[in-house]
Amino acid sequence: MAIEIKAINKSYGDKKVVDNVSVTIPKGAITSFIGPNGAGKSTLLAIISRLLSADSGDVFLNGQTLKQQKSADIAKQLAILKQSNHINLRLTVEDLVAFGRFPYSKGNLTKIDRTFIDNAIAYMGLDELRHQYIENLSGGQRQRAYIAMTLAQDTDYILLDEPLNNLDMKHSVQIMKVLRQLVTELNKTVVIVIHDINFASCYSDYIIAMKDGKLVQQGCVADMMRSDILQEIYNMPIPIQEIEQQRIAIYFRN
Repeated sequence: MAIEIKAINKSYGDKKVVDNVSVTIPKGAITSFIGPNGAGKSTLLAIISRLLSADSGDVFLNGQTLKQQKSADIAKQLAILKQSNHINLRLTVEDLVAFGRFPYSKGNLTKIDRTFIDNAIAYMGLDELRHQYIENLSGGQRQRAYIAMTLAQDTDYILLDEPLNNLDMKHSVQIMKVLRQLVTELNKTVVIVIHDINFASCYSDYIIAMKDGKLVQQGCVADMMRSDILQEIYNMPIPIQEIEQQRIAIYFRN
């Protein structure tokens, strides 16, 4: 058991953006949050990572509430990559990845820290770019650098808010393959907010659907990638076809 979310509520004024959500995110898997805009997915992810405070309810990480744990201890267990992850500093890839070691080094990098940095850069295929400035990278390269930063943080849990934003098909596939490898090769627990339900279908183990701040449906890919379930979530008919043993939503024809 990895992350337990119990009766989480969050409002902005009169608008309830997360409405009494309770769900358990399994360990050692990719869990994708799907749903229309304004469903509350990103807000819930921010609450799980303590970037936002819930109005009520609790998030449990390894059996303890976040409230019971120090921020420094949480940072050694859980890494978050926000949707807007641009840093207004002139940094190289190596500089950026080094930020992932801050919970341990506090800015004074040790030999062990540098080993984690080197391993993260290598794992993400960025060795040839390690001295390049972030601002000069393509969108896909930059996103891989940010994921390398979270890898260097060496947490069991990695949360990513719309990691495919502004990426073309090639780079989106590259990122999703990497996330899949983090689970199968490094036994990480990956949680993502994602709009493309076909990427969720092809790369996830578990899918959680939200709508209007509420939890609508949850389950394994086979249970969630069904026309009746998707119509309930998106208010439109979405036929499903099986292509090379993957369940694909044919929503672009409606």
